[in-house]
Amino acid sequence: MEDIEAIAVLQDPVRRRLYDYVVSQDHDVSRNEAAEGAGIQRTLAAFHLDKLVDAGLLETESKRLSGRSGPGAGRPAKLYRRSDAERQFSVPARDYRTAADLLAEVAEVARLDTELQSAARREGRAAAGPVEDLAAAKDLLAARGYEPRLADDVLRLANCPFHVLSQRHPGLVCGMNLALLEGLLEDAEGLTARMDPRPGLCCVVVERSKNNES
Repeated sequence: MEDIEAIAVLQDPVRRRLYDYVVSQDHDVSRNEAAEGAGIQRTLAAFHLDKLVDAGLLETESKRLSGRSGPGAGRPAKLYRRSDAERQFSVPARDYRTAADLLAEVAEVARLDTELQSAARREGRAAAGPVEDLAAAKDLLAARGYEPRLADDVLRLANCPFHVLSQRHPGLVCGMNLALLEGLLEDAEGLTARMDPRPGLCCVVVERSKNNES
């Protein structure tokens, strides 16, 4: 019921706009920034942001944006970011996560990494669409839930669709994820996927191939 109630909070169009803005940023967001990003007044933004926090969809931290401390430094600003909590529900109830975790455990024990990566690469090829450049790759990965962000000709992925499994079986699942993206981008001339794990991001990045740079 908690998951259903949390997701229902996003039915309000203002809250959904605020949520989408906050989670699309690569930094914690202040009330002023969120209000400007959503095109609403600060007081209204503060109300709805705190409703999103109450629902467990966002979390907060207080920080002085000036960087100063002590008397005269001003009050800390309330900053928002996406919560680490994962929400899902189905009707009737289903438990695919437990099945996936058990299958991953068996594959890990049996050392089926190579077989899993081959299957993931085939899946990627089957699901691939036309990709001519990084912008097209960004659209393709966004449609699959990776939340790609382009910076310095590198697509970094702000969300891992396999996050829970990757925390429990990192070697197995990250290798599978890389193979899946390699399959998706196999016909994308000049682009390559590679491992580049960083805190808070997916373990894979997409960039221009070194041998295709002029």
